[in-house]
Amino acid sequence: MGLAEKLFSSASERRFVAAIDAGLDRVEEGLLVEMAFGDDLADVTSRYLLSAGGKRIRPTLALLISQLGDGATDAVVAAAQAVEITHLASLYHDDVMDEATMRRGVPSAQSRWGNNVAILTGDLLFARASTIVADLGHDAIKLQAQTFERLCLGQLHETIGPREGDDPIDHYLDVLSDKTGSLISMSAKVGVMFSGAPREYLGPVASFGEKIGVAFQLVDDVIDLSPQPEETGKRAGTDLLAGVETLPLMYLRREAQTDVDSAALLSEIEANVRAATAGGQVDEADLAETVRQLREHDVTRRTHDEARRWATAAVDALGPLPHGPVKKALTRFAERVVERSS
Repeated sequence: MGLAEKLFSSASERRFVAAIDAGLDRVEEGLLVEMAFGDDLADVTSRYLLSAGGKRIRPTLALLISQLGDGATDAVVAAAQAVEITHLASLYHDDVMDEATMRRGVPSAQSRWGNNVAILTGDLLFARASTIVADLGHDAIKLQAQTFERLCLGQLHETIGPREGDDPIDHYLDVLSDKTGSLISMSAKVGVMFSGAPREYLGPVASFGEKIGVAFQLVDDVIDLSPQPEETGKRAGTDLLAGVETLPLMYLRREAQTDVDSAALLSEIEANVRAATAGGQVDEADLAETVRQLREHDVTRRTHDEARRWATAAVDALGPLPHGPVKKALTRFAERVVERSS
């Protein structure tokens, strides 16, 4: 999140950053303990994606917002660990559903151990997160259950797709809210719930988390088209080749109904996807050109504009929060989310 940037120049702001860094160290140490299993295989598979790295955005958000209250209490740290473990568990399941071969720069879990082991590992991590949450009381248990329900519904709706009469783009945004927004919203809420911060901040931070989660995923749709894999960590057009419906592609489908050039580009993309999914050879030069055309098409700019709109709405939701380093950091975080594709 760049909290140590010159954005925080006063002594009090530097203490604010140091407190969050210290809390993150505690979360990281706790994750190594909480994700240990007595069974040898489970111990290896459950720590696999943890060891692969990650930005720890969700724990950071919880710790940041906890500064509205008493800071990184033991309960805040435990809740932040539970949120991150829940997130990791969802990645195991997502990769099975999406038939993904890579995650965080390493082969996905099911590529190494098969679908059954990957799914069961995700289940184990969901169970471990629930065990942590159980010690935090009724409100925490209810929040975890509600978030888990939304994660499952989001995956279900993504799998089934929009029903007859549904707008595909509205359906897609609802899926993003459930699959990504719900867990980031939970991260924000536990920062208030377990730090003793005023309860009236719950609504604003929950709304911020929900909206910034959608913005984050929309920017990922743009990043998939980036010509700089060394910065993005993924091959340009990865989602396209996998047949993943991203917002630029949805916009393109809509435009293809009335625009000849858009229809031609859509046909090229679909031909590449058919070749990839049928096990055929995809011409890398053709793919690069197709990705370039989509990247430079108006639909990609519109996707970035939509991400910016969600990020702006997230910042607007912070209106009731007091002015200070927390609000400043959350605002900067929203800006950084939409800057990632620049």
